[in-house]
Amino acid sequence: MVNRRMYRPGFAELKEAPPPRPPHGNNGPVPSKKPAPPEVTHAENFYWVKQMQGRTPMVVVLSNGEELHGAVEWYDRDCIKLTRTGAPNLMIFKRYIKYVYKDGEESALGGDE
Repeated sequence: MVNRRMYRPGFAELKEAPPPRPPHGNNGPVPSKKPAPPEVTHAENFYWVKQMQGRTPMVVVLSNGEELHGAVEWYDRDCIKLTRTGAPNLMIFKRYIKYVYKDGEESALGGDE
């Protein structure tokens, strides 16, 4: 029988030296350890793709209060295409959209609608 011993490196060997910190002076604020959040999270893209793939019935409320019902067929940076049943399909500029919600979630809005 061979006696084998497991080798584990010590923490001192694995731990990297911390980056040098600038001296506290009047050179400005000390940089934070945590990086800044990303400018783009792609959350909007994820939301639209999920609604398109599921052909989710949506309600688009425009800035003038008009409600449009349909399913989002595609989107880009500036507009969405709303496919409607029994009515013409529409291309809607995002700048005219007040908010969007899934059709059938009127009670979740908190109003007396």
